[in-house]
Amino acid sequence: MNVANNIDFKSEIKKIAKEKNAVILAHYYQNDDIQDIADHIGDSLALAQWAKNTTADIIVLCGVHFMAETAKLLCPEKLVLLPDTNAGCSLADSADPTEFKAFVDAHPDHVVISYVNTSAAIKALTDVVVTSTNAKAIVNSFPLDKKIIFAPDRNLGNYLNSITGRNMVLWDGACHVHEQFSLEKILKLKQEYPKALVLSHPECKKVILSISDFIGSTSALLNFSKNSVAQEFIVATESGILHEMRKVCSEKLFIPAPPNDSSCACNECNFMRLNTLEKLYFCLKNESPYITLDDNIKDRAVIPIERMLKISQDLGL
Repeated sequence: MNVANNIDFKSEIKKIAKEKNAVILAHYYQNDDIQDIADHIGDSLALAQWAKNTTADIIVLCGVHFMAETAKLLCPEKLVLLPDTNAGCSLADSADPTEFKAFVDAHPDHVVISYVNTSAAIKALTDVVVTSTNAKAIVNSFPLDKKIIFAPDRNLGNYLNSITGRNMVLWDGACHVHEQFSLEKILKLKQEYPKALVLSHPECKKVILSISDFIGSTSALLNFSKNSVAQEFIVATESGILHEMRKVCSEKLFIPAPPNDSSCACNECNFMRLNTLEKLYFCLKNESPYITLDDNIKDRAVIPIERMLKISQDLGL
């Protein structure tokens, strides 16, 4: 892939996107320059809502594969592009469809709630999808005595059980980024910045959540930091969100919570960071790589996503 050294990727991407009526959607965990050029940046719920409502002919999803797949499920008539198809998700990969079907079949009287961080094959075995933004509300929309399977994130599932009074059956999956935060290093940062509040994503381990001042989805962490009177925050989620936090609250200090790996000061998702401006440029120019769906599962996989969006709309989320 030979590219002229003087090419201005940002201006060329904007030009091509306008010519082709393409919308660029980016997750908060993307590289800073991709966040800056995107038409919309947000968490998984917001990305799904924008994809569902866009009038664009082409959707470029700058995130990971399940996000682009979700957009394609919601907009089967549109061309959905992903700059790098190797941008997978360790959490989605932790749920094998064959094994998960056996798990579901072993609990025939349970409603199946799956996190959006799953493949279309898992969604096809699901009754309703959730994101970290709406998970509590959707779980609580079922009667307290309703038996529920929650997949694939055990940390988020345990957190939801603790705040809803449920006893959901949990699939044993986890996000490699949120599993890696170091309690010892966060406590050390607290000594250095005693006024800092610890903000954590519910995919973190229970021990991290236990020392947190606020727990919430990516967008919830952002909104909390904007509205808080505090001036210093230690943020325990993928460090890409700090770019937006620093943009909207430039006067505040945001410190990435470090992982156990002693060589790193912040915690990044290697899958999210596979997308680059160069790949985005060629993706738009060549209209490839694009997302395709298995005909055997796409009709079933979209149903729980539509249910999630309907519940979220009814609840004002």
